[in-house]
Amino acid sequence: MWREIGDREAGKIRPNSFSNRVKRNRIQSLQLSNHKDIVSSHRGSVNCLQVDLTEGRYLLSGASDASVAVYDVQRATEYDGCGVIAKHKCLFVVDKTHESGHQFAVSSAVWYPVDTGLFVTGSYDHHVNVWDTNTTQVVANFKMPGKVYRTAMSSLATSHMLIAVGTEDVQVRLCDIASGALSHTLSGHRDGVMTVEWSNTNEWVLITGGCDGAIRFWDIRRAGCFLVLDQSQSQLGRRPPVLERSATNKVSTSKSSSPSPNLPAKARAAQRKLANGSSMKQSTMAKIHTKGPPRQRLHPGMLSAQDRATAHYGAVTGLKVTEDGMHLLSAGGFGDIFVINRHIERYILRHVQDVQYNCPVEQKSVMIVSRSDSRLRLWDIDSGRNTLVNFETVRLQTSKPLQLATCQNSALVFVPCMTTAKAFDMWSGRTAMTFRGHYEYVNCCCFSFLDQELYTGGNDRQILVWSPSSLVYDEMDEGPNPDQDNWSD
Repeated sequence: MWREIGDREAGKIRPNSFSNRVKRNRIQSLQLSNHKDIVSSHRGSVNCLQVDLTEGRYLLSGASDASVAVYDVQRATEYDGCGVIAKHKCLFVVDKTHESGHQFAVSSAVWYPVDTGLFVTGSYDHHVNVWDTNTTQVVANFKMPGKVYRTAMSSLATSHMLIAVGTEDVQVRLCDIASGALSHTLSGHRDGVMTVEWSNTNEWVLITGGCDGAIRFWDIRRAGCFLVLDQSQSQLGRRPPVLERSATNKVSTSKSSSPSPNLPAKARAAQRKLANGSSMKQSTMAKIHTKGPPRQRLHPGMLSAQDRATAHYGAVTGLKVTEDGMHLLSAGGFGDIFVINRHIERYILRHVQDVQYNCPVEQKSVMIVSRSDSRLRLWDIDSGRNTLVNFETVRLQTSKPLQLATCQNSALVFVPCMTTAKAFDMWSGRTAMTFRGHYEYVNCCCFSFLDQELYTGGNDRQILVWSPSSLVYDEMDEGPNPDQDNWSD
C-alpha cells in the first residue's frame, strides 16, 4: 500500500488507476466485519437489501414478517466492547402495526433513485406502496393481481418516474408515481415474473425474467419485447472493444474496395465500377429495409420459435446488469418434474439434466426426473448471446427471487448460494471468495460502492456486514521513527 502511495506521489500512477487499485485490493480482502454490527429489527427472514444511490449511507431492508427498516451504516447508534464494535440500530421500522403497513411478507424494497425522501416496497399482500421517509406514511398505493416478487426503478430516468413490478401474473406492470396509476402493461411471459431490472445505459429499456425460463428485453415506448435471450445462441469469450472493431472494419472495407495495383487499367476500371454498383445496391436495399413495414406481431397463441426461446430450463430467479451496461448476469432455478417410463429413459436422459428420486416398489417401471438448471449465465447484451462462461456448480434457491450484486471496479459478482454467499469471477466462472456466517439460507446481497462493503441477509433474520480487512502494517518500513529521541526512562 505504501509503495503505491509513493508511486502516486511521484506521479507514476494516474489518479483513477490508483483509486481503482485501492478499491480492488479492498474488495479482495472482504471478511466478516469485527468492528461493525447491524442490529436487525426483523423477526422474519430478510428478503431484500439496498443502499441508497445518492449518499451511500442508508440501508433499506425488507423481511418476511411484513416489516421494513432503515439503518444508518455511516453513523453508529452505540458502541460496544470498549468502543471497538459499532452497533447500528434501525432509524425506524414499519411493520403490521402501522396503519398502512403490509400484511404479508415484503419481497422487495428499493430507494427512490434521486434522493432518500421516498422508497418503494412490494409485498405478497398484492400491494406496492410508495413511502415518504420523513413521515413514514404511504403517499401512493398500487393494487396488483397477485403476489409481488420484485420492484425496480431506473437510476437513469429523467423523463419518467415508473416502477417496474413483477408479480405471479404473466404481465409486467409499470406504475407511475407522478399520476398514481398504472401506465403500462407488458405481455409476453407465459408464467409469473420473478425479477425485473432496468438497463444501465438506456432509461427506456427494461429486462424481465420469468418462471417460464425466459428473459425478455422491452422498450417501454413501444408494444412488445424486442429481444428474447436464447441459451442455444452463444458466442465464445468477450466482445472486442468498439474502437478496435470499428478500426478493423474500416481496414477490411478499404482493402476490399481498393483495386489491386497489379491489374491492368481496364480491369481496375471494371472492378471499380462493380464495387460502386454493389455499394449502390446495398444502400438501396438498406433504404428499402428501413422504409418497409415493421415486423408483424404474432398472436399470443401463435408465437414463433424465437418468442418461445428460454434462457434457463427453470425459473429465472435473479438478474443483474453489469456496471458498464454491456453484460447481463442471470440465475436460474429448478425446472419441471417429469414421470417417464424406464423403457425409454435412455432416450430422454440425453436431453435433460436429471435428478432421480426413490419410487415405490410397485412402480419399478416408472422414474421421476427433475429437469434442473440451478446455474449462472453471462449474456452479451449487444448481441443477445450466451458468452459460455462456465460458472462453477452452485446450488441456488428456487422458492423466492435472489438478489445479486456486482462491483464497480472489479469483475466479481456476489451470489447467494444456500447458506453461503459466493463471489465469482465474471470471466472465468471460478469462485473467488466464499462468505460463511449465516446459519440458514442467504436471500440477498448488496454491495456498497462508497465503503466497498458487502451486506447479506438471510433466513436467520440477520444482516451481516463484510468489510475490507485493516491495512497490513507489515508493508511499512520498520526503521526508527525520525521524530523519536534516544532517551531512556
